[in-house]
Amino acid sequence: MILKNPQAVDEAALPVLPIQEFRSTVLRAVLEGARLSAFFGRFINGKVKLYALLAHDETGECTAIATIVQDAYPSLTPECPQAQGFEREVAEQFAIRAEGHPWLKPVRSHRSPYPFFQVTGEETHEVAVGPVHAGIIEPGHFRFHCQGERILHLEIQLGYQHRGVEQLLAGSPAKRMPILAESIAGDTVIGHGLAFCEAMETLGGCQISPRAQALRGVALELERLANHAGDLGALGTDVGFLPAAAYFGRLRGEFLNLLMELTGSRYGRSFLRPGGVSYDLSETQRTDFEQRLARAQKELQTFARMLFDTPSVIDRFEGTGIVTRQVSEALGFVGSVARACGSHRDVRHDHPSGIYQFSHLPMMTADTGDVHARALVRWLEAERSLVFLREQLTSLPEGELHMPCSPMMPNRVAFSMVEGWRGEIVHVAITDAQGSIARYKVIDPSFHNWMGLAMAVRNGEISDFPLCNKSFNLSYAGHDL
Repeated sequence: MILKNPQAVDEAALPVLPIQEFRSTVLRAVLEGARLSAFFGRFINGKVKLYALLAHDETGECTAIATIVQDAYPSLTPECPQAQGFEREVAEQFAIRAEGHPWLKPVRSHRSPYPFFQVTGEETHEVAVGPVHAGIIEPGHFRFHCQGERILHLEIQLGYQHRGVEQLLAGSPAKRMPILAESIAGDTVIGHGLAFCEAMETLGGCQISPRAQALRGVALELERLANHAGDLGALGTDVGFLPAAAYFGRLRGEFLNLLMELTGSRYGRSFLRPGGVSYDLSETQRTDFEQRLARAQKELQTFARMLFDTPSVIDRFEGTGIVTRQVSEALGFVGSVARACGSHRDVRHDHPSGIYQFSHLPMMTADTGDVHARALVRWLEAERSLVFLREQLTSLPEGELHMPCSPMMPNRVAFSMVEGWRGEIVHVAITDAQGSIARYKVIDPSFHNWMGLAMAVRNGEISDFPLCNKSFNLSYAGHDL
């Protein structure tokens, strides 16, 4: 079934294929250039119904198909590596085996003893880091297999932040659901909140006003700017270039302050609700925003030139933590991580919704796949976001802030895709015969990209890990749900 982002369809109309046909359809689509954006299960009458959402970026369409399995099915992963995390998650949640999967380990549970990969040989050793780290970062365990300083393999064990978000979303009152969606990843409140709202609006047949769409876009780009500026500063810190941390830190604070003045919260909480937005931007605020964003645009250029024109910084960035485009395509990476490898994918460009249907942002890419490329893409995207914001503020359309949403239609499957600051966010909601949520699925961009960090450090020096890790800046909570 062909879908456009965001859309809800009758679940009975979704093709349910025999497992072999389901498998061959997915593999053929990926071979022809599609991506596996979502793959998840749901219990039905003692069996497991598997759903696959394939994104066709060139045509701006998605394909949704399903199959019914019990106990086991032939794994997709040997021929489609981007399915590896999804199949491990399905095995963990539904106790069904993906037969032939080369790495069918838990993605979140911590069974004991955990089957860590083993490397043996002369002068090999292991370095275990975490799950508790210095500072205030989230918990996660990193098991390095090294020979001297060289990393042979990195195994990442997550799940320490698992809160059961999907189950909570499926069983919560309507007023609580947006609060839960905003809490999936604390630094992606607008991204996940927007994906949730668009999924709910398609289920309720709600059309929001052009003004609400524009204000949502403003909030999403301010969130992107705050995080990209923060990451550029942190990358400077990791190579001992402290002026970048100071200047970009101040710039990040300005973007967070703008988000607070628009939404009432530095992280944008309670701004997005199904049907529209909670707050408007007055004429006085709009003028003030324009002036401050113009100043920020000049400062971003100055600070970025300072960072990227410093030879000692570039010497540490270039050639460190390389991920090739071939690996990116095979493992289905998304967001700035993928674009830094030369993979052309951006939901705002390929599957636009809301204001992005009318205002197009050029896609920023690099082709070296190293720390320098990931930093460069952030800088260029921040520049384009500032241009977008100034354009929106000069031509904010009229319209109601909030439109009423009808109750969710029964027996529907709805999906939405949003380009958050880390990359593609996908939400899928399935309703039962009473119009209540029967299954809610969340895919944070970090779910795709954690494997990218393991690939980036392979054969590199272990002392480069903090820099590589920062250049990815992935979410533990978004992965663990």
